[in-house]
Amino acid sequence: MRTLLRRTGTHTCWLCGGWIDVELPDTHPMSWTMDHVLPLSEYPHLALDPTNHREAHRTCNSAKGNRPVVKGKTSRNW
Repeated sequence: MRTLLRRTGTHTCWLCGGWIDVELPDTHPMSWTMDHVLPLSEYPHLALDPTNHREAHRTCNSAKGNRPVVKGKTSRNW
């Protein structure tokens, strides 16, 4: 799954929208990682579900941590 996504993906970080250079070494902060939209610690049954996989920079993935992302949510009610 990881190899297929890395080879066929758009190489766009789903968290920040930036381009991911897949040639960077895996230890580089801006390198490519496969993120799980819903964390594996809470949703282990989705580990192999491709609909739960997204491309992300290593730093973006680390900053997200072990929590789902809610996109489009505002900081307060208007």
